[in-house]
Amino acid sequence: MNAIEATAEVFMTAFHALTKKEKKSVVDKLLKDKEFMEDLTDIVIFDQRKNEPSRSIDEYLADRRKT
Repeated sequence: MNAIEATAEVFMTAFHALTKKEKKSVVDKLLKDKEFMEDLTDIVIFDQRKNEPSRSIDEYLADRRKT
């Protein structure tokens, strides 16, 4: 386990030890954090689109120039 995974494990252990009311408070704070929500949105979009075919940036830019 690397340092990042260990930190995440400690966080999750602490989170699970909270009462239901405390967990709700933590989640509420996360959902109000603009940067966190942007990151979460990016992760969800990436996960939803991970099986889509990719294309090169040159192909994308060529298509953009046409329109």
